[in-house]
Amino acid sequence: MPDNAQITASYGRRYTVRTQSGLTFDATTRKKRVDFACGDWVHITPINREQAVIEDYLPRESLLYRQDAWKTKLIAANVDKLFIVTAAVPAPNEALLQRALLAAEAADIEAVIVVNKADLPETAGWREKLHFYESLGYPVIETCALDHADALKPLMQGCTNIFLGQSGMGKSTLTNALLGSQTARVGEISTALDSGKHTTTHARLYDINAETKLIDSPGLQEFGLFHLEAPRLLDYFPDMRHLAGQCRFHNCTHRAEPGCAVKSAVEAGEIRESRLAFLQRITDELLR
Repeated sequence: MPDNAQITASYGRRYTVRTQSGLTFDATTRKKRVDFACGDWVHITPINREQAVIEDYLPRESLLYRQDAWKTKLIAANVDKLFIVTAAVPAPNEALLQRALLAAEAADIEAVIVVNKADLPETAGWREKLHFYESLGYPVIETCALDHADALKPLMQGCTNIFLGQSGMGKSTLTNALLGSQTARVGEISTALDSGKHTTTHARLYDINAETKLIDSPGLQEFGLFHLEAPRLLDYFPDMRHLAGQCRFHNCTHRAEPGCAVKSAVEAGEIRESRLAFLQRITDELLR
């Protein structure tokens, strides 16, 4: 008879699962299914003391994933909070931050922005840019890995959380600091490429305490949003969602159409031009 277990690590078509009684199995899926994610609760059939087969997943409370024109990549399931880990060095990718925030809004996952390596002199300029996102209601927390990681614990308590961001931003170092052990693998930053070496290759779930979980995910350079629907995009922009349904045309691309509520708000100085440009860019991607 199948047991219930949670996926605690995802390795492509192989998984580590843990039952509610604490038993751990190496698990595979029937046929070639890959539509499971770290954090999923699944039905398993144990084969022996070490191996099991995943039969199916239980209903999800949330699913965070990215999709481009060619493939869909599941990131994590049943996540309550997304911590987008950034730092001034290596050079932060603001577009990735914007896209991750949209994905969180679409999945109804609470988002928090982390400014790691806050002791670096370059942080001041990046922190200034983040004031805008803070004004939209996203908490911005400054950390310095081993020294200030505990500042995240009150926000994480009682939730399933995930660290997401570019490589080299210190996600695994923060994870280790929160766990109090060198569990997550950490690599060096490649200064020649101004990017981090990939240190986490697969999503893995850790227990911060009995009520709090943390998923450390691989570094991202891009975040495809092909799974979103263009007509619903405004719902995912906190600064523009009040304009949803106010354009003259329901399929407005917010460019040359007459009666565009978003363009009118930009002209009136109520919405930033850069936000309109970002909205147009994503709309164009989805309508190709």
